[in-house]
Amino acid sequence: MKSLNTILLIDDDETTNYLNHRLLTRLEVAPDIRVVTNGEEALDYLNKSFAGEPEYPRPDLIFVDIKMSVMDGFEFLEEYQKLDQYDKDKVVMLMLTSSASFYDLEKLKQFPDVRKHYSKPLTEGDVRDVMQEYF
Repeated sequence: MKSLNTILLIDDDETTNYLNHRLLTRLEVAPDIRVVTNGEEALDYLNKSFAGEPEYPRPDLIFVDIKMSVMDGFEFLEEYQKLDQYDKDKVVMLMLTSSASFYDLEKLKQFPDVRKHYSKPLTEGDVRDVMQEYF
């Protein structure tokens, strides 16, 4: 399996972050896995990353949750759409959520930057599918 450089996990659930981080590390998907706990932190990270700040490497892959405090996943995606397309073209964005409501899945169609959604936590099969399909 190919190795990425950096993955960004955006989720306010510590247990989910722990499980996903552990799985991605065990599968050696990326040596650098960053975790932020809300959309505001994610936007701050990405703005610094896209500006070329070396301590904020550009993520190859982003997993974002829908239900978060401060700024939820949909609010984050609305702001993400405003970022430069050149920067976004180099990033694969996936939704990782425990919410599989019809409303949320329909709303997700408004955000073309999100390629697919997965139920959390990630499974080994999910990770292999992501790597095979996008990398």
